[in-house]
Amino acid sequence: MKTLLMKGKPVADAYREIISAKIAAARAKGVKVTLAIIVVGDDPASHVYKDRLVKLVESLGGEAKVLELPETATQDEVIAMIKRLNHNRYVTGILPMMPMPKHIDGDAVGAVITTSKDVDCLNPKSVGEVFLGRSRWAPCTPRACMATLAHYGIELKGKNVVVVGRSNVVGKPVALLLLQEHATVTVCHSKTKDLAGILKTADVIVAAVGVPAFIKPEMVKKGVVIVDVGINAVAGGLVGDVDPAVADKAGAFTPVPGGIGVVSNMMVMDMLSRNL
Repeated sequence: MKTLLMKGKPVADAYREIISAKIAAARAKGVKVTLAIIVVGDDPASHVYKDRLVKLVESLGGEAKVLELPETATQDEVIAMIKRLNHNRYVTGILPMMPMPKHIDGDAVGAVITTSKDVDCLNPKSVGEVFLGRSRWAPCTPRACMATLAHYGIELKGKNVVVVGRSNVVGKPVALLLLQEHATVTVCHSKTKDLAGILKTADVIVAAVGVPAFIKPEMVKKGVVIVDVGINAVAGGLVGDVDPAVADKAGAFTPVPGGIGVVSNMMVMDMLSRNL
């Protein structure tokens, strides 16, 4: 059995073509597509992510509006900025870089974003629509998982899918999206008993636990489909939450790097262009 390598670039490229066409059509009508990116403080990861998003937005024909606030900015100041952007008709989407400095409640900040401009599903109302099955506009990483599975023709209806991790940004929302596709979903976490036994029943595994090479070959069955969301920095580079040796048993898997992470940023742009 040949293992299918589910690279992220072909998925992102397919969306790039669709999104570019939408943005070009909007510009032809005189509509600018603008993503407002808010960065508070000097967190290096946030600035790297911001720079990548700016390049991506511009490469697709949109515009990026970067608003930077000092580490000393108050929560009220950040919220006031978002409220102004909510009412700015030239701003299409709003994305505050997370995590915020410790003195700022990121949940409170996200809750202020108007749902029509909420590109990473930070407003609880946006999350609620996903929970009720009324919307597929979940956070960008869960949608990247779903887009990748769909692109490579992985059937989910009736399949046993195990999600490892229950975070609000990946584990929980991806479980909801999988349910929308009629999968039978089990969510595992740090308190789960006999994790290996549960994983061996899985047709598809979504790993989002944040522990390098956590899932080992002996924990999965042959032919399993692996979606590895983890990006962990270790000596020698980046690794996922799944041991690379699992690839020898898998029917399909996403590489790290070069897998889900490549698609996630494009999902921000997909959300940005949803109303065009």
